[in-house]
Amino acid sequence: MRSDALVVVPTYNEASNLPDLIGAVRRYADLLIVDDGSPDGTGRLADDIAAEDRGTMVLHRPTKSGLGPAYAAGFARALDGDWKVVVQMDADFSHDPADIPRLLAAVDAGADMVIGSRYVEGGSVRNWPWHRRLLSRGGNRYARLMTGCPTHDMTAGFRAFRRDALERLDPTSCGASGYGFQIEMARRAHLLGLNQVEVPIVFTERIAGSSKMTASIAFEAIWLVTRWGWDRITGRVAWPA
Repeated sequence: MRSDALVVVPTYNEASNLPDLIGAVRRYADLLIVDDGSPDGTGRLADDIAAEDRGTMVLHRPTKSGLGPAYAAGFARALDGDWKVVVQMDADFSHDPADIPRLLAAVDAGADMVIGSRYVEGGSVRNWPWHRRLLSRGGNRYARLMTGCPTHDMTAGFRAFRRDALERLDPTSCGASGYGFQIEMARRAHLLGLNQVEVPIVFTERIAGSSKMTASIAFEAIWLVTRWGWDRITGRVAWPA
């Protein structure tokens, strides 16, 4: 188990997954649950587990205000500590905790930012219908085209960051509140010239709980990617300063 690594997991109504997830993640690293006031008691359950395990911590946010701000708050807490590597992942077992050591190893080998990728050789998706696969691949290709970022899986949510790289990425200043946050962070890493490495993973659709994807989240991502593309085309990229 790596005491120098912290896994940040945002939660909203994930009580059915939480005990097993915490047990699986804690085999490899410390854990921070960022709960957005889940009405199903996810936050209370996390507190109960954390009371018995010093390596599990809980950050409570009063309301559901978006994936991006949840990650930004979790990353800020991580940077307040002494962890050298910060990992992000979903709470629904779509990301396999057993892959955490592979992401950490890539950071140890010199990567600034490691992406658990569905769309490089060896990566795949399980239990998705064909139309969802098509939308995901199309969205990633559009994001690559508009941002100029070579990352194959721009929307991936399973990532690891070297501490100094995460500080330079400045997540608290990101504008995306939904899944566009993942694209924004990859774009920023590209603009900064950080060493991004993609490690193939198998992404598995959740079994318990419900997806948090909505039409408004998808629209926000499309709008932001289009705006970033226009900024790049016109030479008005405003970040980093």
